[in-house]
Formats: sequence, structure tokens, C-alpha cells
Amino acid sequence: MSLKMAKEWLKSASFDLENISYIIKVEHLSGVVAFHAQQAIEKSLKAYLAYNEIDIPKTHKLQSLLGRVDIEFKVDDNILQLIDKLYIDSRYPGDLGLLPYGQPTLEDAKEFYESAQTVFDEICRVAGVES
Repeated sequence: MSLKMAKEWLKSASFDLENISYIIKVEHLSGVVAFHAQQAIEKSLKAYLAYNEIDIPKTHKLQSLLGRVDIEFKVDDNILQLIDKLYIDSRYPGDLGLLPYGQPTLEDAKEFYESAQTVFDEICRVAGVES
């Protein structure tokens, strides 16, 4: 098990979660919350793979990474799919059309944050790392 590499991935994920904590109440940054939530989840999943010495694919797709992890998270799969979709859209300016109703709402952003925190906490628990 590569606990050292897992800890590095989790440290990086914690920075994304910390970024979210600063902007979670700023409505016009809800798309940025989606970006950081996706990053926190991606890095947490890669920490799990590192911890279990499973090759880490060069992908940002959460669904692909989730297929390599044998944990069932208490997170709505539809939310994870939405976060995955918003990841790319949130990075570019212009008429984003991120969701059918436009920019994610603050309620969406909170759900993204909670989902990312849930995945992070569970992987920390499995790896025996304090979250």
C-alpha cells in the first residue's frame, strides 16, 4: 500500500474542499464550486487507488475512477454525474449553459460540496488518514 502517495492526493483534495469553504455562499461562483468539488472527488478517488496500489489512470472522469473503487458512497450517483459534466463547463467563460437552467444554484453548490466532502471523508476513513 502506498500510504504516502495516498496522503499526497488527499492533501491536495483537502485544498479543493478548503477553497469551496471560502466561496460556497457566493452565488456567481457556484460553477467554480462544481470545479473544485469535481477535483476533490477525483483526487480522493486517486488516493484510494494509490493506497491500494491500483494503477491510476490519466483521466478526470469520475465515472471511470468510480469503476475502479470498491466502496459504495452515500452520494447520489446523479450528483456525481452532474459534477463530472460541470467540471469542463465551469472552466471556460462565455454563455456556459451549465445546466438546463443555467449556472448552478447555491443549493446545487452546497450539494456538490457535501458530496465531495462525503467521498473525501470515506476515503480518509478507509486509508486510516485523519480528515
